[in-house]
Amino acid sequence: MNASSPSTREQFQALIARITPDISGRALDQSLEDDLNRRFPAGGLVYRELLESCRAGIASGWMCDREAGGIRFGRVIKPGPPTHGFSVDVVDMPPVVGPHHTHPNGEIDLVMPLDSGARFDGRGEGWLVYGPGSSHHPTVSGGRALVLYLLPAGAIEFSRR
Repeated sequence: MNASSPSTREQFQALIARITPDISGRALDQSLEDDLNRRFPAGGLVYRELLESCRAGIASGWMCDREAGGIRFGRVIKPGPPTHGFSVDVVDMPPVVGPHHTHPNGEIDLVMPLDSGARFDGRGEGWLVYGPGSSHHPTVSGGRALVLYLLPAGAIEFSRR
């Protein structure tokens, strides 16, 4: 990890806060997904900083500090003013089908494959946006991936099964 890469919660939050002003109040739709992929592309500086920060946070133990069914996860940032009302969760997923859940306010994901060919919900590296009321079984295939979730107001509802 280079000297400019975020490695603490506070530095990670500052990095997220570089993105959230531009997405706060916007519709969670294909237009937002396209904009995020254009402005903060996979392989670009912000993407690389986020990936390095997640790797460092996991290695330090403050990120993805819980585990269930082979999935390591954790809420890294609660929704609040510094992140314009978004919470941030990060999951480290092997090839697996995760627990079904609904996004009452939508969900913005950054897919960061750790293994070549890893896909999240059929998508490779980059941004993926789910609109309000959408639901899914988060699924990783083809290798291990990190997925960063931005949730408006931290809203997520896991299905009882």
